[in-house]
Amino acid sequence: MAKNILIIDDEELITRTLLKLLKKEGYTPIVAKSGEEALEKIKISDFDLIITDVRMPGLDGIETIRQIRGYLQQNNKKPVPEIVITGFANEESYKQAVQLKVKDYIFKPFDLKQFIDIIKKNLNG
Repeated sequence: MAKNILIIDDEELITRTLLKLLKKEGYTPIVAKSGEEALEKIKISDFDLIITDVRMPGLDGIETIRQIRGYLQQNNKKPVPEIVITGFANEESYKQAVQLKVKDYIFKPFDLKQFIDIIKKNLNG
C-alpha cells in the first residue's frame, strides 16, 4: 500500500519537484500550499509522513506542526512523523524543531537521493 505523504510548502518549484520525485518512488504525495490548508487536509485524510517548509506566509512550519499535533491528539489519532525543510539557516527555527522532536531537519538545496533516503528511514523506522 502506498504511503501518504503531506508536503506543506508555498514554493511551486519545490512542491512540483517533490511531487514528481515521491510519485516516482511509489508514494502518494499530497500538497498543501500553507499551514492552514495542511490543517484542512489532516482533517480529511490520514498521512504517514509530513514534510513542511519552515518559512511560509500565515502559519509557519513550526506552528503548523504544533497545530497538527494538537488536532491529532484531540481526535485520538496516531502521531505522524515530521520532516522540516528550510532554505534559511535560522538557529531559532532549528532549536524549535529540535524541541518539538521532529524526525529530521533538512536544509535546501538538498540532494534528492539523500532526501529519499531520509523519507525511507522515517517511514520504515
